[in-house]
Amino acid sequence: GSDDIIAGNVSKYTVLPPGYCGQPKKGHLIFDACFESGNLGRVDHITEFEYDLFIRPDTCNPRFRVWFNFTVENVKESQ
Repeated sequence: GSDDIIAGNVSKYTVLPPGYCGQPKKGHLIFDACFESGNLGRVDHITEFEYDLFIRPDTCNPRFRVWFNFTVENVKESQ
């Protein structure tokens, strides 16, 4: 659930639609937060244009999530 503890960062995670098999195509987003100050812990695919992103808590104060830092690759023009 959404209350699960998110321990690590997403690292070059390709989000594929449910049931999709095969190589990623343009528009299958690739999220990455495996760098200093990255804090994206989980990505859930909702639709081609909607994703739920779960940000890890701040290192010094786990009660807060006041910033976010991650990259997104493989975006198609209309996305």
